[in-house]
Amino acid sequence: MRHVLGISAFFHDSAATLVTEGRIVAAAQEERFSRRKNDARFPRHAVEFCLQHAGIDAAALDVVAFYEKPILKFSRTLETFLSLAPRGMRTFTRTLPPWMGERLNLRKTVRKFLPTLRRECPILFPAHHESHAASAFLPSPYDSAAILTVDGVGEWATTTIGRGRGADVELLEELRFPHSLGLLYSAFTAYCGFRVNSGEYKLMGLAPYGEPAYADLIRSELVDLREDGSLRLRMDCFNLLAEDHLTNDRFHGLFGGLPRNPEAPLERRHLDLARSIQVVTEEAMLRLARRAHAITGERNLCLAGGVALNCVANGRLLREGPFESLWIQPAAGDAGGALGAALAAWHGSTERGGFGGLRTPQSPDGMSGSFLGPAFTDDAIEAVLKEHGAVYERLEREALLDRTAEALASEQVVGWVQGRMEFGPRALGHRSILGDPRSPRMQSVMNLKVKFRESFRPFAPAVRAGRAAEFFDLSSPSPYMLIVAPVHPSQRIPVDPAVTGLDRLRQIRSQLPAVTHVDDSARIQTVSPEENPVFDALLSRFEARTGCPVLINTSFNVRGEPVVCSPDDAYRCFINSEMDALALGNCFLVRSRQPHRSLPRTFEARPD
Repeated sequence: MRHVLGISAFFHDSAATLVTEGRIVAAAQEERFSRRKNDARFPRHAVEFCLQHAGIDAAALDVVAFYEKPILKFSRTLETFLSLAPRGMRTFTRTLPPWMGERLNLRKTVRKFLPTLRRECPILFPAHHESHAASAFLPSPYDSAAILTVDGVGEWATTTIGRGRGADVELLEELRFPHSLGLLYSAFTAYCGFRVNSGEYKLMGLAPYGEPAYADLIRSELVDLREDGSLRLRMDCFNLLAEDHLTNDRFHGLFGGLPRNPEAPLERRHLDLARSIQVVTEEAMLRLARRAHAITGERNLCLAGGVALNCVANGRLLREGPFESLWIQPAAGDAGGALGAALAAWHGSTERGGFGGLRTPQSPDGMSGSFLGPAFTDDAIEAVLKEHGAVYERLEREALLDRTAEALASEQVVGWVQGRMEFGPRALGHRSILGDPRSPRMQSVMNLKVKFRESFRPFAPAVRAGRAAEFFDLSSPSPYMLIVAPVHPSQRIPVDPAVTGLDRLRQIRSQLPAVTHVDDSARIQTVSPEENPVFDALLSRFEARTGCPVLINTSFNVRGEPVVCSPDDAYRCFINSEMDALALGNCFLVRSRQPHRSLPRTFEARPD
């Protein structure tokens, strides 16, 4: 058996992936084990899990692949500081020491954390966007496809267009730093008071509350967006050396003042700014897709990179773009770079240290539903619950499904932990918090009492795949919750169009008010019995009780915490929130019967 370990680390979301004989067997983000959100340190816990899951140690590895070229990235960082000196010296003095340690000599770092790694085991360094492109195409269901990768920046590239055929991935065109759609979106994320590299989805969720009042100003003063999707930023409006906001006084003057304090109220201009940059981003993605189609002639498109997590833009690509079908890597950000690096090494040429492995596209894809993390037995779960003195029932699976469906139908909020943990940012029915989407009160209850987050943020629906078309205008499956589509007109309820801004949050817009956003859209997860059998069975039980095959599905965590991984994480999060019940494996717990009112946190609380 030949094994390839992929690693991403030291920027935003460290992760590890193990590929064995060309198959992805394990993948996880470091934050899930360390309990530090967006943990960027070397993913030693994630690596340990991957190896343990395969029953091997580092001595059995044939290749280790790191997701980018550190020396090139350091070179770009150094050139940027030197070109702007003496500005940014404070940031430079903070940035330089980590590079002089673990980051620059990655071969030494890898061997430090993997002391049994054989000396002859090669350590490969595909480029950042090569890793993204490999993660987009190689697990996809296509024999051939165009590939589009868009993020903040890798070494120098910020956007690439490529083509995948068979086991080969070729990058054809690229856009280079500092001209970056991802950095442009992040600048507005920070300006509106959200955290860069983790708050972009908040800006996307805020956008429908506003109007595109600043879109023309963005196009005329900030970015030259060309017909082929390439762009040039007006650099005198940005501060690329700022770690906290990326913008400068000229930017602030254009848009009405200083960046919003994260705890300050949202003003109307923040809503309009969110909508405006979202509109410009969607235009850029559509133009890039048309360019990719023109130069490749392919019928299918694969996406990766952080901007591929913009589900609203993805929905427009699916509905309006030139491609017949779309596949998006569920771990599209840097965590997925570890997966892409491992697959690139497996399928890469032997001259470059790879195996030249053959590739047979799988249906529906090669990601195993993205259920690639740890699982826990009922005996292991019970041991944790007994250690906490928890009150629980251990039920047979059919009884557990009935009990959970009954709780959900009575408007209870239920934590749901089953099987292997998801890889990527979305909870897909294995580490989820669930609720009844028909309840007008459920969005505010779950946001404020369970998730402890901003009330404007929408929740996603999980729907049985065979019934999705009755509730949503969706033309293809969306198993990874990465596409926004309109709620079907038959489900909508007319509202007063005179209501504007955040006041629209209180309007009942559909028969599924808890998952219908203010623009009558939803970020949809389709659930099939073949790919997600236990979650599909729960949806079926809920449908049998209520006639509704849809549930609210949000990630099992609270604000500032990574998604739960272990039974201990789940029980602590359950106790420290206001969830009503918890289905943990085949153990069912009721909050009101527990001996605890709270438990010490085991995660490092961080802004999200």
